[in-house]
Amino acid sequence: MSNPASDSRETLPAVRRRALVPKEQCPMALAAEILGDRWTLLILREAFYGVCRYDDMREDLKAPRSTLTDRLNSLVARGILEKQPYQEAGDRVRQAYVLTDMGRGLALTFLALAQWGEAYVTGGAAPVGVVDRETGAPLRVGLMDADGAPADPARAALRLRE
Repeated sequence: MSNPASDSRETLPAVRRRALVPKEQCPMALAAEILGDRWTLLILREAFYGVCRYDDMREDLKAPRSTLTDRLNSLVARGILEKQPYQEAGDRVRQAYVLTDMGRGLALTFLALAQWGEAYVTGGAAPVGVVDRETGAPLRVGLMDADGAPADPARAALRLRE
C-alpha cells in the first residue's frame, strides 16, 4: 500500500539549494535592481499611460517631490526615459519624461504584471485592457516557441544555456 504523503512529494518540482546562476549574472536580478522599487514601477506605469509631465505624475502618484525627482533622474540616466522640452502658452519651457525604445521594451513586462494583478490581486478585469488597434480584440501576454506558436507555461523550464 502506498503512502499518500510520499505520493504527493513525488509530484513536487526538484528543490534547488542555489539559483541556476549568481544574481550578478542573472538578467532578472539585474533588471530588479533597476525596476524593483515601488515608485519606479509607478512612474513607468504613468509613462505607459501617456502621463509625461512632472506635475501630473506627482498629482497622480502623490509622490514626495524628492522621490519623484530622484527616480525620474535615475530612469533618464539609465536610458529608460528621456526628457523632451515642452512649453504651454505664457509659461516657461519644461521637460516631459517620455519612454525611450528601452523603456517601451518593458511593455510586455508591464502587461504581464497587469495580467497577474487581475488574476491574483484585484480578482477581476481591470478598467483598462489591451486590445488590437484594428479589430478591438483583447490581447494577452503569453509564451511562444521559437517558431512563434503558443507554448503552455506548464511545460516551460529554466535551463542553463551552453
